[in-house]
Amino acid sequence: MALGVDAASWPYWSTAHGQAALQGSVLNDVTSVMDFGIVLGALLASALAGRFSPSLRVPLRSALAAVIGGLMLGYGARLAYGCNIGAYFSGIASGSLHGWAWMAAAFAGSVLGTRLRPLFGLEVERTPRQTGC
Repeated sequence: MALGVDAASWPYWSTAHGQAALQGSVLNDVTSVMDFGIVLGALLASALAGRFSPSLRVPLRSALAAVIGGLMLGYGARLAYGCNIGAYFSGIASGSLHGWAWMAAAFAGSVLGTRLRPLFGLEVERTPRQTGC
């Protein structure tokens, strides 16, 4: 609304559930609270690992990678009718072929994403190989 877009008129938000979500606090929504927890947990994990170094200067290629990745994750979640990770776990647990197909696609996507990191100016972390017994 602040940007001049009337999202309340969109079909998704015109349902009773959507209207209740628009009228209520973001803290009343379980998914939003969980998302806040994920972000805070990631910040805590990076701080505990000594890798927390916020900067307002984000390279354009890194920002582009984040936007593309976020759009792809959102699209995948919509295709899975909600949580794409849930589609994997539920599919495997129920013995459904779609869970295994999701796992193969996620693995291939992870390999591809890791190989594309240098294209966006991001490092690929490698663990040192252990030698000897």
